[in-house]
Amino acid sequence: MQPRGPQSPQPPQAEAPAGEASGKARRGRRKNRSKRSLQGRPMPPAAPGASVGHRAEPRSDARIDQPRGAPPPQRHAPERASPPVARPREEDLYAALDLGTNNCRLLVAQPGRPGQFRVVDAFSRIVRLGEGLAASGRLSDEAMDRAVEALRICAAKIRNRDIRRMRLIATEACRAAENGESFLKRVTEETGLELEIINRETEARLAVSGCSSLVGREARSVVLFDIGGGSSEIAVLDINGQRSSRLAHHITHWTSLPVGVVTLSERHGGQDVTPEVFAAMVSEVEGMLARFDCPPLPSRGDGFYLIGTSGTVTTLAGVHLNLPRYDRRQVDGLWLSDPDVTAMQAKLLSWGFAERAANACIGPDRADLVLAGCAILEAIRRRWPSQRMRVADRGLREGLLTDMMADDGVWSRNRARRTQKNR
Repeated sequence: MQPRGPQSPQPPQAEAPAGEASGKARRGRRKNRSKRSLQGRPMPPAAPGASVGHRAEPRSDARIDQPRGAPPPQRHAPERASPPVARPREEDLYAALDLGTNNCRLLVAQPGRPGQFRVVDAFSRIVRLGEGLAASGRLSDEAMDRAVEALRICAAKIRNRDIRRMRLIATEACRAAENGESFLKRVTEETGLELEIINRETEARLAVSGCSSLVGREARSVVLFDIGGGSSEIAVLDINGQRSSRLAHHITHWTSLPVGVVTLSERHGGQDVTPEVFAAMVSEVEGMLARFDCPPLPSRGDGFYLIGTSGTVTTLAGVHLNLPRYDRRQVDGLWLSDPDVTAMQAKLLSWGFAERAANACIGPDRADLVLAGCAILEAIRRRWPSQRMRVADRGLREGLLTDMMADDGVWSRNRARRTQKNR
């Protein structure tokens, strides 16, 4: 999925193989080569367990899952040493890696208060693994080399810590490519990391899990979307009645569109985007959404809103705030009104490639992708008109961490320890 916005080596502990979770059987790699369908369907509860550029990741002492208005986490540039912090208990560390069409991202975190975790280490790099995939059907040698280089860094970070449990996933580029499986074998041989290819339903669920804390108690229905590099996942949530502790249980319908910022910009051109080209991109995505059979939502007004988790919406938020450089503290959890989104899209469309590249919240690595993302967003807004949209600088990695910690019951154990300590 598309970048949302991008560490400090520690003395090695008892090292485990980079692709193995301590005390857990390794997951087999899953491959979904079935024919792609745009039709969403009701979802049962999930089974348990289930050109290089950067955007800075949170500092190792940041709480990544705090929405806007909570104590702000800090950020620093990737691949730069963090200030010394108290070393967490290693047996509580979890790792989540997401290799997408555009980005390679890693988070290492420790459970905190119920539903929260503290980031210990992080990494994000634009690798454009899916570059040229739509035309050739294969991952290119250059793209695979970029991804392997980034994954070597991730493997070193994982080896430097005693990880209790990890999950390492690959998404659309590896799902769609003829050589996706062979590429992952190369990754294992050269880095020791074993990645699993997740299906589209799992991807939609993880996006929802990662954004749980941004869905307020006032919400009655929500459309959550993740505009990726090669695909875009959309989940419709009905939150009327008793709310489950796992937000993904409220998904009633979902779909995965076979289009993302990389594929759409390659088809239509991403540098010189005229209003006519933009309209053609929007029309293409609208045609895909028209085949998504989703009944009317049960709630509108203040109880209904959109949540966007992607580089497109975080970029719009950064431009809206006129930030001198991207700052997750100000973006994650931000509310944008419908007129705000319309104005920001119009502003970006009025800029040429050089102006987009010069903007600190876009940069040259995203300048040819951001308008394709805006076109996908525009099609979603037309399908589900809403007075407001919430911006999420979080996604699959946070969903992976949340699900693993919940499955292991670590928050329940931590609550019991605190209760006993206070007696």
